[in-house]
Amino acid sequence: MRLRGGAAASAAVLGMVLVLAGCDDLEDLPLDDAASGSAQDAGPGRAVSPLDNPDGTEPGLAVITSDADRAEARALIEKVATKGRGPKTGYDRDEFGYAWMDSAPGGIPFARNGCDTRNDLLQRDGEDLRFRSGSDCVVMSMRLNDPYTGKAIDWTKSRATEVQIDHVMPLSYDWQMGAARWTEGKRQAIANDPLNLMPVDGRTNSSKGDSGPASWLPPNKQIRCSYAVRFAQVSLKYELPVTAPDKEMMLRQCGG
Repeated sequence: MRLRGGAAASAAVLGMVLVLAGCDDLEDLPLDDAASGSAQDAGPGRAVSPLDNPDGTEPGLAVITSDADRAEARALIEKVATKGRGPKTGYDRDEFGYAWMDSAPGGIPFARNGCDTRNDLLQRDGEDLRFRSGSDCVVMSMRLNDPYTGKAIDWTKSRATEVQIDHVMPLSYDWQMGAARWTEGKRQAIANDPLNLMPVDGRTNSSKGDSGPASWLPPNKQIRCSYAVRFAQVSLKYELPVTAPDKEMMLRQCGG
């Protein structure tokens, strides 16, 4: 029975910017080759299907394979509203609060637990976690089974940019689709909601920018239906439409 529910000073400065930024703020920033760590093909690890993880508190994005689950995925995506993408006028990352605040309102999971959002997500998805001495929050090293590339990344905090936190539904996309009119608190919520956040390979995250699914999908084709479902889950939770081409592409990933 399936349960429902639940990386020299210039290099240092660049690393700080990339760690703090959301996906849509990274597209013009290069990554130092030294940030590349060891990677190999990953197994499924602890990843959970987004259909079984509607609040984003469980790790990863497991592949959706069965006909029944793909039909369920299409039905969920069909509920997403569509409209044209608005102007980016006035968008700034700070409009969504400082990264990665622990004080986001709205009752989102992990908020106000004494640990910032980035470290919460590293703990959620990472394996073989090692923490800073004296801390049960700051992750110093881990192994990440990256859903976007299908690779396992052995990460350390000295190569911080190698793993970045992706906003599945990018913040500037949110802004253009309606979040520009939201309260500050609601924008802080979507920026820190684990449903909208995925630790992934840094270079892959940078390539996404603020693209919707019609313009960018994870290189790992097996995970694309799951990615589309997660995009839809965020859209539905925050009542944000997507563009018609984005919705069409989302449905195609799940056989529609």
